[in-house]
Amino acid sequence: MPINGPFGIDPEDFERALRGAGTELRDLLGKAGVYLDRVDHASISSLASLLGQFVQPERPHPPKSEGETTGETGSGVWAIYSIDDTGEARVDQVFPSELEALRAHRDNTDDRRRVRFLPYGVPASVLDVP
Repeated sequence: MPINGPFGIDPEDFERALRGAGTELRDLLGKAGVYLDRVDHASISSLASLLGQFVQPERPHPPKSEGETTGETGSGVWAIYSIDDTGEARVDQVFPSELEALRAHRDNTDDRRRVRFLPYGVPASVLDVP
């Protein structure tokens, strides 16, 4: 059975490794301090570019529209509708959410049957094909 513990590491070896790492870290911090002392106010941008490699800039968000549309507020229904030979639309089913409408429509093979958001107060004739 080894005397140095279950992993075979001598405590003195461990202390020596930590002392060596501490010395290297002190040297590294000293070099960074010398570099920072050389940086004057004119070259702050070089320091910012150095630090910018480690910090990701915040990505700009697209501007929000002035007002919400009917689809964003949810005041309407999702309609599955069919277009007949004359181009008139006939609503087959309505759903409260897009996900439900798309699930009901997923096995559709008829290319004249479609899904669309229909706001409240808008007649179904807007779905007609001109």
